[in-house]
Amino acid sequence: MIEYPRSHGLLEGKTVVLTAAAGTGIGFATAKRCAEEGGRVMLSDAHERRLGEAAAKLSVPFSVCDVTDEASVERLFAAAVAELGSIDVLVNNAGLGGTVELVDMSDGDWAKVIDVTLTGTFRCTRAALRLMQPAGAGVIINNASVLGWRAQAGQAHYAAAKAGVMALTRCAALEAAPFGVRVNAVAPSLAMHPFLSKVISEEALEELAAKEAFGRPAEPWEVANVIVFLASEYSSYMTGEVVSVSSQHP
Repeated sequence: MIEYPRSHGLLEGKTVVLTAAAGTGIGFATAKRCAEEGGRVMLSDAHERRLGEAAAKLSVPFSVCDVTDEASVERLFAAAVAELGSIDVLVNNAGLGGTVELVDMSDGDWAKVIDVTLTGTFRCTRAALRLMQPAGAGVIINNASVLGWRAQAGQAHYAAAKAGVMALTRCAALEAAPFGVRVNAVAPSLAMHPFLSKVISEEALEELAAKEAFGRPAEPWEVANVIVFLASEYSSYMTGEVVSVSSQHP
């Protein structure tokens, strides 16, 4: 049985803002791990009730944000600066999935997933860079997916969006490097949490888990551990990288 990690103070003195951090998935797990590692954390999510509950569990501030709305993104970053004083780390976790074959996919299906998953990451990355570049420091970590590299039926919109997140990460990293800002991404394969079963059938989840070398999905906090590493000084020479958090091999 895998053991939950103990804290090493990797983010001591750092301020961290996370999007889509409510609920039981990678976002909340990352917020918890960042707080455990000494970071001063601020949560964000579009779901106000769940966000408030998540923030209460960690005793941290929060701000509601819809990443598809530029004004909402601007309010989030203004609130974060007011609350934390500065933003050292941004974790772009907001994403939207679903399963639909390409021939049955509407323009609306496609556009919604792209807007949340790719364009939302762009909006928040842009807002963070406008603060971090003048400060001469900062770290941005984007949540991509192995589907940015691999094909899976019914996931054309999601896979395209995540591949876009990977490309966005690499381009942003090149532009931000002269200012001392690092931009990286994680690409999980399968991290199990209750909300996942709402967009993927149990049969499909079992099939995906069977493909993993460990024969099981990752725990959300196992992905969060890699995000913490990328947010810390232990990854000081890494930028423009997409780190696979997976035991699945083609």
